[in-house]
Amino acid sequence: MSGHSKWATIKHKKGAADKARGKLFAKLIRQVEVAARQGGGDPDSNPTLRTMYQKARDNSVPLDTIERAVKRGTGELEGVNYESVTYEGYAPHGVALLIEVLTDNRNRTGSEIRNIFKKGGGSIAEPGAVAWQFERKGIVILPGDAAEDDIMLAALDAGIEDLVGDGETWQLTCAPTDLPAVRDALEEAGVAFASADVTMVASQTVPLDTPDAAKAVLRLVEALEEHDDVQDVYANLDVSDDVMAALDA
Repeated sequence: MSGHSKWATIKHKKGAADKARGKLFAKLIRQVEVAARQGGGDPDSNPTLRTMYQKARDNSVPLDTIERAVKRGTGELEGVNYESVTYEGYAPHGVALLIEVLTDNRNRTGSEIRNIFKKGGGSIAEPGAVAWQFERKGIVILPGDAAEDDIMLAALDAGIEDLVGDGETWQLTCAPTDLPAVRDALEEAGVAFASADVTMVASQTVPLDTPDAAKAVLRLVEALEEHDDVQDVYANLDVSDDVMAALDA
């Protein structure tokens, strides 16, 4: 279970990506624009752009909106120059948080992120204090009723590193650069999946054994995710199925 990410599974089950579609669109468009600026506007030669492009399409962002974002990134259209910043910190109960941001005003965003941490009972950390606990991976979430043999047969040659299931979902792990190939292999084999994204996987997790503890951490995570400049929040928490069920209830 080396590549298993409890956080990826928890986010999937809770639908923790932005609830407001307009806000989700804005974040996805910004990610497409920055990927095009950093690696060029051709998805075939820019795997990051290809992943962001597909993620936007999966979430029903209109094609012309995506293409305009690509053109802003390559300079064909005027756009805002976003800077990529990563913040590190701790939530209540010692849970490590890694926050990826795209901002046009680093000072403003930094001040607002620190304020969110303070209000949520957490603390901002120095660069490097948390990042060493995470590794970037490609994660595909599949329905639990999918046949393990079908998944393995479809994706093994494309670069799968790990496959784990909990009865409700399967989680496939691969190298970030292999995610497009794994996704294509699953689609060609007719194996349905719920999501496919590049994420950060924690090397060790912090168990949260009570609903109150989990709620305190997730409240801070959700406050960070609500910030317009925040693209992703990663946490090394481990919440049991019983605690998740209590939260859902």
